[in-house]
Parts: sequence; structure tokens; C-alpha cells
Amino acid sequence: MKNTSQQFDDIIESTKTIFENKMLDYGATWRILRPISIVDQLFIKAKRIRSIQNSGIQKIDEPVSGEFIAIFNYSIMALIQLSLDFTEEPDLSFSDAIELYDEKVKLVKDLMMDKNHDYGEAWREMEIISIADIILVKLFRIKQIISNSGKTLISEGIDSNIIDIANYSIFALILLKEKNL
Repeated sequence: MKNTSQQFDDIIESTKTIFENKMLDYGATWRILRPISIVDQLFIKAKRIRSIQNSGIQKIDEPVSGEFIAIFNYSIMALIQLSLDFTEEPDLSFSDAIELYDEKVKLVKDLMMDKNHDYGEAWREMEIISIADIILVKLFRIKQIISNSGKTLISEGIDSNIIDIANYSIFALILLKEKNL
């Protein structure tokens, strides 16, 4: 049996390195993004994946896996924003941002492990195009929740949908790696 926990950790090594390097390049400038702006960033990445999947044509030489990594990192940023709220100016030090990143990654992984148990790792039988579709559906749900002032009647909230998006991006990255794509 494949060790999903170890595969998750292996992928996090690369996503965290990218996050750290972007923090060194830009600082915590993402802290000024309002919730809808982060959702739109996620949306752009997911739409690029879907466009490439639908057309089979890719004009920019950046792999789809890079978009799933970006989706994961933006999801972590979104979770941080939901817990701290946005600011008018970047306000996190490198070390504080990394500490929050690690905290949110743990939250995402813990839920993934619990759901993997209950769902029997059903994602391993999914197609990557389905994962992209599910991410887009969750983004449209979040946009609707935001337009409802963040309120839901019986559905999961923004944070739960973001955590699911983060995990689906990891699933896609694991599947891409296993298929050498």
C-alpha cells in the first residue's frame, strides 16, 4: 500500500520551499489580499489547468504541476488570511509566516488523513481532470458564500472548502508524480 502520509510530506517539502522563496522575494505582500482576491488567484490557476486539459494545447512552458503547487500555497495563504484577516500593508515576518504555514499545513494534513480513512483513499481512482473540476466547483461555492456575506445555512464554510482544495491539489500532485507527468 502506498504511504499517503509520506507522499504528502514529500510534496510539502517542495511547496514549502517555493513559499519560502516567494517570501524572500516579495515578503508577505499577499497579506493585503481580501478573501475574494485570493479566491480569484485560485480560480485563475484552476482555470488554466482546465483550459490546458480541454484544449490539449499549452503555450506557456510551465507545467500543470506548478499550478497545483500554486493552488496549494494560495490555499494555505487563504487559511492564514481567514484566521488573521487581511491588512493594509504586509505585516508578517518571514519566521511568523513560516510558522503559520506549518500550522495550516498540519491542519490540512490531519483532515486529509481522517478523510482518507473514511473514504478509503478513493481519490487514488480519480482522474486529474476530475480533481480540477472539483477544485473549480469548490471555488464557485466559496464565491457564493462570500456573496452571502460568509454565511451558509447547512453547508460547509469557506475554510472547509479551502482545506478540501488544498488536499485535492496534493492528490493531483501525487497522481501526476506517480504517472511521471
